[in-house]
This record gives sequence, C-alpha cells and structure tokens, in this order.
Amino acid sequence: MEAQSLLAFLTQAEQLKHRTRHNIGADGRRESVAEHCWRAALMALLLEPEHPDVDCRRVMELCLVHDLGEALTGDIPTFRKTHQDEKREAQAVLELLDLLGPAQRQRLTELFEELAEGTTAEARLMVAIDKAEAVLSHNEAPISTWENHEYQLQRTHGLREAAAASPAMEELRQAILAQTEEKIRKEGCGHV
Repeated sequence: MEAQSLLAFLTQAEQLKHRTRHNIGADGRRESVAEHCWRAALMALLLEPEHPDVDCRRVMELCLVHDLGEALTGDIPTFRKTHQDEKREAQAVLELLDLLGPAQRQRLTELFEELAEGTTAEARLMVAIDKAEAVLSHNEAPISTWENHEYQLQRTHGLREAAAASPAMEELRQAILAQTEEKIRKEGCGHV
C-alpha cells in the first residue's frame, strides 16, 4: 500500500460527502452523492439472495465508485447531462485514479471499464440499482420539490434497465412505481 497516495485520493473522494444531488431528501435538504452511493451499495447487499449467479460484492464495489468523478465535477442530473458533461466526468475519474498507486489504480480502472462496457451481469445490475435508488430517493422527497417533467420521469426512469437486470429488479421497480403513483395521487396537485 502507498499510504500517501491513498490519503491524497481519499481527500479528494471526501468531496462526495459535500457534493449535492438534484434530489431533496425527506428531511428537506439536498442529498449528497456519497449518500446515494452508500444506499445503492446497501441495495446491492440486500438484493444478493435474489441474484445467486451475480457477484454482488462486485456490484457493491461498482455502486461505491460509479459517481467518483462527481467529487471534482459535481452532480448533473441525468435529464440535464450532456455528452460534454460525461466527457468531463470521465476525465475527472482519470485525474482521481492518477492519485493512486499502481495496484489500486488498476483495480479501480477495471471497475470503471466494466461500467463503461456494461456487458457483465454485475454492471447491468449496478445500473438498475443506481436508477432505482434515484427514483426511490425522489419518491421520498417532498413532491413540492419535483419539477413538472419529473412526474413522468419517475414513471419511466430505469424501467428498461430494471427489466433487463433481473426479475427481482423488475419486481422492485414495480413496487417503486406503485409508490410513485400513490404519491402523485395523494400529493400531486393535479398531475397524472
């Protein structure tokens, strides 16, 4: 282990605790990127029994690092993110990984390559979890914080990824969708 390299990397990664996301939490404050990544990893842990043929430890690792570039760039909601934003975030990941020693850099590089390729069961499950966690978090937010287009986005975001990832993810996404519909029915101020 290269302690100084690890400390430099962790100091930069610490910014994820302060980088806020678009979503307002149930407590009325913006959630951090770190909070999102943590709950996505927790979801992967809890979904492990439903995915006996998937390396859920790997899924947890992917969940923990997938938004790492946002330590430098900040979060841009999916519905506002441009190709240029994606390039800037990928460059930020490279800058962060350059802080690490060779072994750790290689390990994290492999995780990011797996995410970029998106062909493994682990990467597909991680993407489905990422999207499901975002929709779940948004359901927990006061509906007064939703933008008009988010009523429909809540119904569609991640549906394809959930269905492709596994029957368990599709079942979870349907439960989240039912939660969305109930929230809109109860609090939606006429949005259908």
